[in-house]
Amino acid sequence: MEVSLLIPAYNAGALIQQTIQSVQTAFPDFKEIIVVDDGSQDDTKIKAANAGARVLRLEKNRGKGNALNQGAPLVQGEIVVLLDADLGESAAMFMPLLIPVLNQKADVTIAKFPPPPIKGGFGWVKGLARHGIFSLTGKNIVSPLSGQRVMTREVFQSLLPFQEGFGVEVGAAIDILKQGWRWEEIEIDNLHHAYTGRNLGGFLHRGRQFYDISRTLIKKSGERS
Repeated sequence: MEVSLLIPAYNAGALIQQTIQSVQTAFPDFKEIIVVDDGSQDDTKIKAANAGARVLRLEKNRGKGNALNQGAPLVQGEIVVLLDADLGESAAMFMPLLIPVLNQKADVTIAKFPPPPIKGGFGWVKGLARHGIFSLTGKNIVSPLSGQRVMTREVFQSLLPFQEGFGVEVGAAIDILKQGWRWEEIEIDNLHHAYTGRNLGGFLHRGRQFYDISRTLIKKSGERS
């Protein structure tokens, strides 16, 4: 089965090339690697293109969900890999996510992580996401905010359009579980990204996440009724 990689990226010039090269080394048979440059103000577009990716450049930054929606029409593979742009060398560790879907033992896999070395948000955002998903689906998800996911094309298309902003992962998780797809969380200790720390920027980031996830949960609750 042909595999496509879709990476939303914003100001990821420092790591995007390394991320792409790492996944190419681990799995050289991608049908395509698509990077959606979400209005970056750095050299993300150039670095991604130099690494061999097809780059879709968006002029305005509108968030991860919109970037995925814009990139979706370009995806042609039977299996879709979603990865964050800032994984760097650790991106090569994504392979355990791919194998169950390739072997048709799961429709969707998601990376499950150990606690981060730097606590960035006191667990507020993750707690809201986990509680909200459980309330709407009755399922407990360990890593509801993980952006590292593999799914069949059928699942991918069933999730469109993705929620915009930082509610994209939570909204997708709720839809996947409600639709009854076979879901598996796989622990991968060494697949990691840059953590948001306990500084002003980190707290503002978590605040935006909390707001967007709250909006997503309210919207999904309304869809249920």
